Amino acid sequence: MLKRRITNNWLYLAGFLFASSLMGFGLYLQYVKHLDPCPLCMVQRVIFIAILVLFLLAATHGPGRIGQRLYAALIGLLSLSGVAVAARHIWIQNLPKDQVPACGPGLDYMLETMPMARVLKELLHGSGECAEKGWSFLNFGIPEWSLLCYLLLGSWAVLIAFRGRS
Repeated sequence: MLKRRITNNWLYLAGFLFASSLMGFGLYLQYVKHLDPCPLCMVQRVIFIAILVLFLLAATHGPGRIGQRLYAALIGLLSLSGVAVAARHIWIQNLPKDQVPACGPGLDYMLETMPMARVLKELLHGSGECAEKGWSFLNFGIPEWSLLCYLLLGSWAVLIAFRGRS
């Protein structure tokens, strides 16, 4: 049976490829469709990058049972962080127009003039540009799809760790 012949390394590689394709699509939207990412989108990208790096490390490392559970825990925590950021993004996009936060300074300016802790706080808070709804598919915008993908990636890592064979 094919299911029994597929090793966990291949499953980790599939997670890496899925997360990489999400990043590739984000870059396509940015550079081909000219949709600049808002601060919350940038935070979500960093989380996706961290997840894909962990999947790649797991695929090349070929961890044992404890290592698989450690990778699952790390990817799961990152995925939950991504879910929280995406949920905040969805919340901002659904605020009434008069309650949307004001647009903040650009990331380059913040990195040059503010301490990193304040930059992170400002990024996670979101701004008026985060309220703009850009690309959508099946009536779901980027943050809704991101939330779903975080749940899928986190679940995938946990399923690999508890699969029963390496």
